[in-house]
Formats: sequence, C-alpha cells, structure tokens
Amino acid sequence: MGDFYELFFDDAVEAAKLLDITLTTRGQMDGEAIKMAGVPYHAAEQYLARLVKLGKSVAICEQVGEVGASKGPVERKVVRIVTPGTLTDSALLEDKETNRIAAVCIRKKRLGIAWASLQSGEFKVRMTTPDRLVDELARLQAAEILVPDDKSALNIGLPQANVTRLHDWQFDADSGFDLITRYFGCQDLRGFGLEMDEHAPAIGAAGALLNYIKLTQSQLPRHLDGLSLESEQQYIGMDAATRRNLEITQTLGGKKSPTLFSVLDRCATHMGSRLLTLWLHHPLRNRSHIRARQQAVSALFGNTDDITGRLKGIADIERIAARIAVGSARPRDLSGLRDSLFALAQIKLPSSPLLDTLQGIFPEGVAVAERLAAAVLPEPSVWLRDGGVINHGFSAELDELRHIQNHGDEFLLALEARERERTGLSTLKVEFNRVHGFYIELSKVQAEQAPADYQRRQTLKNVERFITPELKVFEDKVLTAQEQALSLEKNCMKA
Repeated sequence: MGDFYELFFDDAVEAAKLLDITLTTRGQMDGEAIKMAGVPYHAAEQYLARLVKLGKSVAICEQVGEVGASKGPVERKVVRIVTPGTLTDSALLEDKETNRIAAVCIRKKRLGIAWASLQSGEFKVRMTTPDRLVDELARLQAAEILVPDDKSALNIGLPQANVTRLHDWQFDADSGFDLITRYFGCQDLRGFGLEMDEHAPAIGAAGALLNYIKLTQSQLPRHLDGLSLESEQQYIGMDAATRRNLEITQTLGGKKSPTLFSVLDRCATHMGSRLLTLWLHHPLRNRSHIRARQQAVSALFGNTDDITGRLKGIADIERIAARIAVGSARPRDLSGLRDSLFALAQIKLPSSPLLDTLQGIFPEGVAVAERLAAAVLPEPSVWLRDGGVINHGFSAELDELRHIQNHGDEFLLALEARERERTGLSTLKVEFNRVHGFYIELSKVQAEQAPADYQRRQTLKNVERFITPELKVFEDKVLTAQEQALSLEKNCMKA
C-alpha cells in the first residue's frame, strides 16, 4: 500500500516478532481488530534478506492496475514468491556464491537430481544412486531442495538446507517431459542426452523444478540456457566428508576463511569468484580440458595488470541478466550492463584456445550496449517509479511530455503573445489556478470582443475567463504529463 509493504493477520504477528517491527491494527473483521505490520518500500530488501535467512518464503503482492482506472480498490496480485533457492536480488545474495535450487526424485531405486540457478541460467540433471544423495547435494550446495512429500527415504541425511515438500505427482516424468519440451520448443529430449526409459527420475525432478520456478516467479524466465545431463565421468568424485575435510569453501568450524577458496581468490569480479568456486568443487577428469585451462593460465601469467584493471570496472553481468529475465531489473542494472559491455569490448586477451574463444565473444555485446546507450540516460534514477530513466531522443512522445513539464511557461507566454496579436485585446492574459486550471482572462469590456472559439469558463466581477481548444489540449497534457511520462518510461523498460 503506497510506500509500504504490509502484512496482515498471523503473517503480521510473525513478521513483527522476526523483524522487530511494530505490530498495529487496521479495521475490523468479525468484530475483531485486524493485526497489521509493514516495512517501507525502499527498505524491503533488507527485511526480505532477514526472512529468507530464517528459511521463510515471502509472497510479494503489488499494485498492477492504474489508480482511477476503475471504481473500487486498485487491482493487486502476487507478482513473485521469494524463497531461499529462487533469489535474484543482489541484496539477498552473497556476491561470491552461486545460489542454486535442487529437486530430487527416486524411482525404482534410481535417483534423479535436477538443479538450477536463476542467477546464472544453469540448468542441469544427473542420474545416480540413492546412497549418493548426500554427497551430490554437498557438491551442489543448494540453498533449497525440493522433495516429494511421500518419500521418507529422502529425509535421511539431508544436509542443512531449506527442504520444500511438493506433492508426489509434481515429480511425474511424463508431466516433466511435456513441460521441458514446451519450454525449450523441442519435440523430445534426446538433444539434451535424455531418454525417458533411462532418465525418468531426472526428467521428473527437472519438471518439478521448472514448475516451482514458474510458481515463484509468476512466469518461466527465458534465460535457462538449455538442459544439460551431467556425467560422473566429467568430474572427480568426492564424498561429503572428503569435501568437508578439504575445507574448499568452508572451514571445519563453519567459517569462510581460511579455506582453499579464500587463499586462491584474487578474482577481479564476483562472476570470476563464483566460477572459481565451481571449478574447485568440480575438479576435471578430461585431460584436454585440464590442458586448455593450463594454457590459458600460462598465457595470462605476467600479463594481467591491464586486464585486471579493466575487469574491476565490470558490473555483475550474470546477475543483471538474470534480473532482466525475471522482470526485476532496475534502471541502474541497465546502465551498468551498458557500461560493462562497452568495457569488455576494449579488453585484449593473450592467445590460447580458451582465451581466443572468450575474446571472440566480447564484441558481440557492443550491439546490445549501443541499444542501451540510446535507450537509457547516462545516470538514470535508482527507482523506475521516480522517472528519469529513458534517454532523450529514444521516444518522441516521451520527449514531448518532458518538454511540456519543463517548458510549460514558455508555451503559455508564446500563446499569450499570439492571442493578443490575433485578437488585438491588450488586457488578455493566460493564467492558471488549481481550482479552474488554465484559462484566458479578459477585462469585462474586452470580453465582449472575445473570438467565437473562446468558451467561457468563469465569470468574476471585473473579468471573464475563457478556454480555447488549443489551451484545453495543453491543459490535459500538462495535468497528466508526469503520469503519462512515467507510464511511457515503464513501457520502454519492459520493451
């Protein structure tokens, strides 16, 4: 409501206790006061972060209708559900950690695991045996795990994570097959290396995961970059105990430092730090892939100063792209993406097979950066609701509305001069008040000489006030210019 997110009834009571916010009341229901609590719109993220860390899921309900467009309350709906595994807002995430959500499904003593990251677009599945469940989840470090509600075997030894129970039918392989093929626009899953007979548990888990993402985001974001079947032959296997004892990203005492990652992490971007974490938890088996990485490191060794300096100015493109995909990007996400894509195109890498591939990708972002440069102001507002986001010249209609807002006085002076010259009436004035809006004022004597297109608006003791079609059009534009301009900016952002 307005500048606040509000909670009611039992939700208000629980939130007040967890967030240490004021519990009050508003109105009555069945003769009892309705409990209410609220948090400011601009500070919602920090409160969301606290609730998510406590393992809570939060439904966000926002106004979707236009004020005054219809009688009664403005239409509102749930636009997303924030859960531990489906976060995209930077304020709710650790910069150097990949937030994943996983789903697990057992069929005929075969275990299928599917996992995804809404920040990176990663979407993978793997087949294994039930006794490997704990080891696999320790490797993935999922923030949220989806399990069928009637599989008690999955309760045994689950790591410390947020477990969400779904109806067993949501893990049905046939339903999963239909949803996945519709999402990727394909006839079957063979292109992803999946066969129904062989990979039914993994397909069921992937379907449940996609359904859950659709539920929480009120849509299926389009940035999941293909479904990939991961093989046990790709990476060196480690059980949960080995992973813990190696202190890769967490000490035995549960701290983030000193660990193997904290010692090695000298990455210039958060994206690089997250990739390093992935590599440390997934040591390669394939010799040619290992050799390619070694060649890239050798080529970069001693040639990093300029590259590092340029990379430090790069925004978190991966997470910006994710917020764009789920419709939660803010204006400065777009300006950050624009500046970063231009900066990447200026980076020159030394040569190696891996680095040559990477170098070839950088220029591809220039076209997107140029489009953003045309669309977004160099320094846009923090919030879209404040306006001041879309660049001058991108929309002729928006430019006109802004001109009306910023140069209305110039129009009125010009109109007054034109009308005096046209009518020859020296007492003519163009003025405005909050009650009657814009009007042309004439003395009683000269009012009798008003042209035919002057429509009387108000009669006073010594003067008459009129409106003309031209002034009426201008009045309508001025009084709604700010609202229309903001609506146009919102539409441009969506486009």
